[in-house]
Amino acid sequence: MGIGRQAAVTYARAGARVVLADRAVEGLEETGSLIDGAVVVPTDVSVKSDVDRLAEEAARATGRIDVWANVAGIIRNSLVVDTTEADLDAIVAVNLKGVYWGCAAAGRAMAAAGRGSIVNVASAGGEVPAPTLSVYGMTKAAVIQLTRTVAAELGPRGVRANAVAPGFIDTPMTQRNWTRPDGTVDEARRADTLGQRAAQSPLGVTGEPQDIAYAMLYLASDASRFMTGQVVRPNGGVYMA
Repeated sequence: MGIGRQAAVTYARAGARVVLADRAVEGLEETGSLIDGAVVVPTDVSVKSDVDRLAEEAARATGRIDVWANVAGIIRNSLVVDTTEADLDAIVAVNLKGVYWGCAAAGRAMAAAGRGSIVNVASAGGEVPAPTLSVYGMTKAAVIQLTRTVAAELGPRGVRANAVAPGFIDTPMTQRNWTRPDGTVDEARRADTLGQRAAQSPLGVTGEPQDIAYAMLYLASDASRFMTGQVVRPNGGVYMA
């Protein structure tokens, strides 16, 4: 969904043979229907054996793995003093372990081939503290550090690793902010939320999935051949490192 779906479509339009993975099978198949020749592999990224199987099936289906994008993420709001062990474990399992196992599986295949680009989706939340997002922010900060470590370890083998750290993007993850319990959209709240976010940007705009997909395409391509261990921040200027 969201950024992952748009990135997959953008990669395909640029000529990539795309392998899609998600544990939400319905959304996975819907995304697959948008891309000619897409290979669909139901995967729980928090499970190492699932991710290893994904890499094997990707290599079998396409013959090679040139790019691996770790996009899957979840978010749950709670104050530090109220966070449950179940919530912490769930977020860490997807947002951090999922990226870790993805880097490991892709790294092995790419190092053997002597080339490749790993693109990790971090977040502005990994660099700027936000109340009720302690675990989410913690995992995204860890993704940034993991990206740097992977870049240092695999660079000598011809493999690059970079991260993209989006600001607020209108996706199914953020749409929870204006969705009522019955699933309908509170349009007034949506307009107010997007307006507040836009006002925080020097550009006066909020981001869309395509904005992040273009950054991910750059990191995947040879246009960024001299970049590794870096964080690209498409966030409208809300946070300037």
